[in-house]
Amino acid sequence: MIGLDRLAVFLTVVAVLIAVPGPSVLFVVSRGVALGRRAAVSTAVGNEAGLLVQVTLVAFGLGNVLERSLLVFSVLKFAGALYLVYLGVQAWRHRKSLAVAEQNTPEAGRPGRVLREGFIVGLSNPKGLLIFGAVLPQFVDPSAGNVQVQLLLLGMICVVIALISDATWGLLAGSARKWLARSPHRLSWIGGTSGVVMVGLGIRLAFSGRE
Repeated sequence: MIGLDRLAVFLTVVAVLIAVPGPSVLFVVSRGVALGRRAAVSTAVGNEAGLLVQVTLVAFGLGNVLERSLLVFSVLKFAGALYLVYLGVQAWRHRKSLAVAEQNTPEAGRPGRVLREGFIVGLSNPKGLLIFGAVLPQFVDPSAGNVQVQLLLLGMICVVIALISDATWGLLAGSARKWLARSPHRLSWIGGTSGVVMVGLGIRLAFSGRE
């Protein structure tokens, strides 16, 4: 199986990548501000359910392709980097439009609906595919056993870390919903900062090597 040294490095890298606010985090935060802590945690659970689908796809298909083809790996890496930069620019451009929607209707906060919305965002989250497709294969050791099992194991570890991170963001946002709602400038700051971080991550990814 995976060596402890390799696993330790993996946990550090993934924890940093996941902690950086991305599309899923912004969505969880918006749910927390609009609907409260319970809805934010439910959204985080839905997000990670979507990421589990991504992990399965990578482990049983895309991961093998990335392992054997430097070209495919590079294309995915640069596509992900460009998309992160695009998301960052969009977040910065529209930072002033980030507003708190007063959605106190029972329909808006229904657990099933909140989970479903979170699942869709998680499934379509490019940051997840970026981590699972470009980062995970770098920590797989073919001599340590089945590559697919290693990818699944590393992917599930990522999902657990993401759940803890997203739920924490959601709880904080839900707790601060009244404070945030009193000032549009505070919401604008959140959107702008997230945009800058995503642009920086995209640039860093574009210039990173395979190792």
